[in-house]
Formats: sequence, structure tokens, C-alpha cells
Amino acid sequence: MAQRKGNYTILFDDPPSVCASSAVGGKKEAEGPLGNMFDMTSDDSYFGESSWEKAESRMQKDAVNKALEKANFSNAEIECIFAGDLLNQCVGSSYGLRDLGIPLIGLYGACSTMAESLTVASVFLESGAINKAIACTSSHFCSAERQFRYPLEYGGQRTPTAQWTATAAGAAVLEKGDTPPFVRAATVGTIEDLGIKDANNMGAAMAPAAAMTLKRFFADTQTNAENFDLIITGDLGKVGTKLLRELMQQDGYHLEHAHTDCGLMLYNMEKQDVHSGGSGCGCSASVMCGHIFPLMRKGQLNDILFIATGALMSPTVVQQGESIASIAHLVYISSQKTGGRVS
Repeated sequence: MAQRKGNYTILFDDPPSVCASSAVGGKKEAEGPLGNMFDMTSDDSYFGESSWEKAESRMQKDAVNKALEKANFSNAEIECIFAGDLLNQCVGSSYGLRDLGIPLIGLYGACSTMAESLTVASVFLESGAINKAIACTSSHFCSAERQFRYPLEYGGQRTPTAQWTATAAGAAVLEKGDTPPFVRAATVGTIEDLGIKDANNMGAAMAPAAAMTLKRFFADTQTNAENFDLIITGDLGKVGTKLLRELMQQDGYHLEHAHTDCGLMLYNMEKQDVHSGGSGCGCSASVMCGHIFPLMRKGQLNDILFIATGALMSPTVVQQGESIASIAHLVYISSQKTGGRVS
């Protein structure tokens, strides 16, 4: 059974296995440094559909189907799917997955959704309520811009601190099994808000949440950055990454040797015009499912911390002058089912 470690962290006694994963991306993502990690990409931002919202649903469905194919599982073998996205009422997930016939628990954590879905799925698996699950999420640049900022036709100028919402989706199949990697622990974040009101500076708004969750995990488990091969955030970009490292250093934690950010990995920061880096649910989901999990299966990474960050805002509250509340969820993933850094 799962047990508490310290005040905020959940340890899994029988850690779920991430037995397969897949990633789907758009044209810009395919042209980036991780372009080869995608199982499927499309040069068409509509993915053959009639709207960008339908394109996002298509991406998520394709990611789930590809992950199932890799795991050699049928739809009927999956007992629950944990999914979400950035769109109102999570329509990217609900419309994309409605034909699969799999019980759905819809989640919304903004860009933290992949870590949230991995955490909730793992709790269900650990409890014995289910034996096989899928965690997935997606985002689409065009659908997100239309909902959260301005229609693309408006041609608004993006500030240097702005990030590029990834057109991507990621899906992971989890089961009670012995195939690495394993979800060993999770730290659920609290809502943090330091008064940032600039909707074009998500990194500054989310960095305090990432720092708080990471410090709590270190305190609960009596570990530090040196105990892990990689600490990967998603998606702070250039601004948020710098702030996170400064905030952690104030408390004596030095991340420089181990930390990277999905928003800085997905695109070529010099050649692709993404300003402060990538963002969106699909950014960290695709990097984890298409790049990190496969590296762990090959034995190139053994112990990592994945911290997905999300800005819990809407256009309405921003227009009303509200500050941007943020959250960060952490998942400890290991190539070992027992032992390792945290026990």
C-alpha cells in the first residue's frame, strides 16, 4: 500500500510500471532537436481535421492508440484513462477519446497535467482498484492561442518572456508489472501565487510553485539534487528556469548540474522563434513519453524527478486583474522497482 513520507510525499510500495509510451507532434516540434523522438508528426496543423480543436483531439487519440500498440494491449484491457488538456471542459481529451470505450477520469492541471495524471493513475494502481491505465495529455499552439490570448489572425506581438505552446501529445501505459521505469513516489503541490499578473510570463508565475514542491520532496525524503541523474521541469522556459535555480539556491540547493526543462529541450532556442521556450501540456508530456521514458528503458537514466508546472488561470480572471496562481506536481521515476534513492 502507498504510504506517506514526511508531510507531502506519497511512496508507492508496489510501484506502477510505465510499460509503454508514445508521442505525437506538429511540424515545428518535428523540426526541433528532439524531432526524432516522435512516433507520429504532421506538417498540417489541422492533422487532417476541420479545426484546430479537432486536431488536438486527433493527436491525443493517436498518441493513446500508438502507446497501446507498443504495449500490445487492446482498449478493453485498459481499466481507466486519466487525461486532460488546456481547452475549456478538456474537450481535447473528451472528444479525442470518446470512441475508445475506456472509462475516463478527466483532469485539469494546466501544464502540470502529465505529472498529475501519472500521480492519480499510480494511486489507483497501487490501491488495487485497477491493473492497467493510461495517463495522457495534449496541447496545440493554435487552439491555445485562440482560447487564452488572441486569434492568430490578430497578429499580436509576443513579448520576449512569452513561451510557445507545443503542438504535441504524450501517452503512457501504466500497469502493475516489472517493466522499467517505475513511478516510485509523488509529491502533490500546493497553489502558489506571488502576484505575477503578466499572462505572457508564465515562467515567472510558475517557478515559485516548482521550487516549493521540489524543496518539500527533498525535505520529506532527505535527499538533494546530487541524488538524481536528472531533474526535469515542464515548462518553465528560460525565465522560469533561471528563477527556479535562484530560488533553490537561496535554500542551499544547487540544481545546475542536474536540472533541465522540457520547454528548453523541445525546440532549438537559437534557430526556432519560440522566445522564452516551449510550454503547454503537450510539451512535457511528449518529452517524457517520447524521450525520457525510452532513455530509462535503455538504462541511460536511472533516477529522475519530473516536476510539471501549471498556471491555473483563465482569460476572464486575467482581464479582471487577478494574479496568476500556479501549481507544480513532482513524480519520482526510477529504473529500479525497489531500493534506489528514496525508500
